[in-house]
Amino acid sequence: MSVPSSIERGNLRTLAMSHRPEKFALITGCGQGGIGEALAREYASRNITPIATVLPSESNQHLSTAGITSFPLDVTKEESILELRENVIKRTGGYIDILVNNAGICYTMTAIDTDVNAVQKMFDVNVFGPMRMVHHFHDALIRSAGTVVNIGSIGGVIPYVYGASYNASKAALHHWSSTLRVEMAPFDVKVLTIISGEVGTNILKSDRERVLPENSYFSPLAKEFTQHVQRVPVTTDRSVYAQNVVSQSLKSSPTAWFWFGNATFITRLLDAIAPRTIWDRILWGLFNFNKLREAYRAGANKRK
Repeated sequence: MSVPSSIERGNLRTLAMSHRPEKFALITGCGQGGIGEALAREYASRNITPIATVLPSESNQHLSTAGITSFPLDVTKEESILELRENVIKRTGGYIDILVNNAGICYTMTAIDTDVNAVQKMFDVNVFGPMRMVHHFHDALIRSAGTVVNIGSIGGVIPYVYGASYNASKAALHHWSSTLRVEMAPFDVKVLTIISGEVGTNILKSDRERVLPENSYFSPLAKEFTQHVQRVPVTTDRSVYAQNVVSQSLKSSPTAWFWFGNATFITRLLDAIAPRTIWDRILWGLFNFNKLREAYRAGANKRK
């Protein structure tokens, strides 16, 4: 009896996967009103069983009411992920068809006034969280010939003012995700990076009371900074976003980077054809940096 080749084994595994009666999508960061919740509902509408996670301190009522299974998870804690893994493997029989790394937090502040401790916490969620999840769930993904979906942002492409640290976390996620895509291809696992535009969620709520430090060089823009953190941006509806992301994630050959959400078209266009410094000119005007320069020069003259 001949031993199946690696290609034949791959085909047999794909055939077995296609005949499993139930498929599963594990989604992190499914607090009420966010992208994760919208994604979980969308997968459920397409007969993919969502397994949602919420922070241990968060309510899961919005998920249980919708009939969605959920577990507590803190992606910064190894023991929390291991407990989740045990629960999920019992539920799925060892298979995960889609892992969506969605959990994320933001931090709004000028680069020079950054609280590094706060940024370390953000990186622990936005970058190291997905790394931990893939590390602990890669067996289940390989077994399913599954898909990893990493939720990135145009912030990882644009040098968006007051978002240096958040932008850096998303840029790191993008590049880690791209390398993961190459490395997981031999195991028939797909990796999809979502470059999200402005989407209607509550991620900005934790930063609404943030203020510039006293004596910051940016103090002349203190009022504008407050207006920025309290803004209500023009956004894409999270349900529409979820429909498009889920559709892409279910493709047999998804694109490497999928851009979706308000402002992604112009961002992608300028990133492809314009010089890097195009953003300097655009953002200078948007954030009233003429006012900042004039105030700085006036102060410098007084100090002479």
